[in-house]
Amino acid sequence: MKRRLTGVVTSDLRDKTLRVEISRLYQHPKYGKIVRGRTVCHAHDERNEAHTGDTVEIIESRPLSKTKRWQLVRVVKASEQV
Repeated sequence: MKRRLTGVVTSDLRDKTLRVEISRLYQHPKYGKIVRGRTVCHAHDERNEAHTGDTVEIIESRPLSKTKRWQLVRVVKASEQV
């Protein structure tokens, strides 16, 4: 089963490539404080559908380049900025 993640597009400047940030909260192992963390994934967007600020769903795939290991499934919510 391939993993599916939901995140926000932070960059769409490159052709057919997105930079997606997945935010998460976790408890610090030693101090117990709730810490905000993020994971950055580079995803393949064949039709250049998504733009900066959009919430998207991505799925694991075979390596497509040095950094791209994910593919765009759908745009969950479009950005409200014009």
